[in-house]
Amino acid sequence: MANIMIRKSAAGGLVFYLPKRDIEDAISSIEFDTPEKWGGELKLANGGTYYIDPIPEPARLPISLRAKRVDGVE
Repeated sequence: MANIMIRKSAAGGLVFYLPKRDIEDAISSIEFDTPEKWGGELKLANGGTYYIDPIPEPARLPISLRAKRVDGVE
């Protein structure tokens, strides 16, 4: 598992950042996006897929989390 950061972009979307590999990309979809359950499978614009354990929706961003690469490109 890798440490990642998720933040809001200027346009209002979510941005995924993996510091260890200096990868930054827009999140195109998130599996769970409700106040009670947020996270799950994250699909990136570049085709990569990562998984974060679902948590209650964070009160503010940026947030640091642990993520597992599921499949795709980097």
